[in-house]
Amino acid sequence: MTNSWANWAGDQSCTPAVIADPNTPEELAAVLARAEIAGQTVRVAGSGHSFTETVLTDGALVRLNKLDKILSVDRAQGLVRAEAGITLNAASTALHPLGLAFPNLGDIDVQSIAGATATGTHGTGAKLQNLSAALQSVELMLADGSRVELNEQTDPDGWRAARVNVGALGVVTAVTLQMVPSFVLEGVERPVPVEDVLADLDTYVDGNEHFEFYMFAHSPLAMTKANNTVDLPEQPRGRAMDWFSDILVTNYTFDALCKLTRAWPSLIPYVQRAAAYAGSYRRQVERSYRVFASPRLFRFTEMEYAIPRAHSIDAIREIKDVAKHFNTSMPIEVRWVAPDDAFLSPAGGRETCYIAVHQYTGMDYEPYFRACERVFDRYNGRPHWGKRHFQTAETLSERYPDWDKFAEVRKRLDPQGRFTNAYIERVLGPIG
Repeated sequence: MTNSWANWAGDQSCTPAVIADPNTPEELAAVLARAEIAGQTVRVAGSGHSFTETVLTDGALVRLNKLDKILSVDRAQGLVRAEAGITLNAASTALHPLGLAFPNLGDIDVQSIAGATATGTHGTGAKLQNLSAALQSVELMLADGSRVELNEQTDPDGWRAARVNVGALGVVTAVTLQMVPSFVLEGVERPVPVEDVLADLDTYVDGNEHFEFYMFAHSPLAMTKANNTVDLPEQPRGRAMDWFSDILVTNYTFDALCKLTRAWPSLIPYVQRAAAYAGSYRRQVERSYRVFASPRLFRFTEMEYAIPRAHSIDAIREIKDVAKHFNTSMPIEVRWVAPDDAFLSPAGGRETCYIAVHQYTGMDYEPYFRACERVFDRYNGRPHWGKRHFQTAETLSERYPDWDKFAEVRKRLDPQGRFTNAYIERVLGPIG
């Protein structure tokens, strides 16, 4: 029987010598012991929502989906101890009845907590940090099966490295999360001309707890989304409305239009303009995680870069202009986050604007993404670790002030390079 693994998008796959699904940390330690005897490297897969080669291995591939339990909850302090394989959605659903929630989430929540934080996953909110900033402590299993607890008290450098670790330090087995009291969001979506948004951008970004927008290369409209906490009861939409809006329109219809433009690229400008104009006003009042996230059923690949917020307007205009010259039916997404201090956080040490570009499955992404990356490079951009980019350790090291500190932690925790692969070698360099 052939072992095989593929990511959610279906554009990254590998055939490991071993695929392991441990039920307990002890079983995981046995997997690592066997890998050492066999001389195999080890990579860990979450839910497969990264678009890079970060998981690929011909050695041992570990899946943590069975290590998915909430271990303890301190409701008074808002601290939650959970195993690394629990998904953001499962954690949100379980913790809401206990009065706790993530302060912020991205627009999908099917990722594992370990995978989402390891890659620097984020939502949007000028005063809110990446998800990894919620990690108060990280339990890491090393190559010899021992476990270390990394937090600001026990190992501050190890903790700042482990919060965004790209799977290069060991296997995260459990985390302690700082949560907030559960809350209800009012989500308002409405189309606004892109230039109107940019003319008053600080008001949009700072005047909302969470603000983002999508835009198309060939449309003058931005599809804006503002989420703000409200003191109102939840107002769940009916299942029929949910299905119509989130499944039929956002997924099935747009998927069909993307297939159409893949066959006839000349239709792209018309489809984009129609899609933008179809983005009518929508209001939702619901528990936070249901407003933040929505289903993604069609396949695509993605590049996303973090740039200094001060360059937002210029970079947004440039990327929109670049996209006009390539066959892509997909939108451009723009979000903002606050600085944090994880060594490899793309938002580390600076107020950040994230700009994401996408390409539909089966369409050539590389020329488009390379052209966008040239723009991001000019603004000292840092790539999202879970999304496509063409950087190397040489080009990245100068963009992270704490790059050498991460390298020191990596050498200390994984001196033999057990947790590496070709991608890790390319983007982080060799150990030592």
